[in-house]
Amino acid sequence: MDFTMLITVILTAITLVAGAYVVAKLIGPRSYNAVKGEPFECGIPTRGSSWIPINVGYYLFAILFLMFDVETLFLYPWAIEVKNFGAAALLSIGFFLLVLVFGLAYAWRKGALEWK
Repeated sequence: MDFTMLITVILTAITLVAGAYVVAKLIGPRSYNAVKGEPFECGIPTRGSSWIPINVGYYLFAILFLMFDVETLFLYPWAIEVKNFGAAALLSIGFFLLVLVFGLAYAWRKGALEWK
């Protein structure tokens, strides 16, 4: 890729983001209400703090799900083109699946998949 092309892409991205921000500021609503800044839960006023600690296990479980879900998406294009690549494709996907299995075994052994 040419250096001038890279600079052009970066400047275009910066210009589009800045332009969208300026347009939003110009045509967006300007009213502020203190109620808008409060946390909202089904119309019922909250009692106490809305910031409560949540078990990190939920986040870890969600991240593991997303990780394996996205990695599964990588299998689809491989399955479509496997006939064109031959034995090299089988070896590469075998290694890919081996890494996935080791990652799953590691998460399982560390207890990341258990609800406590």
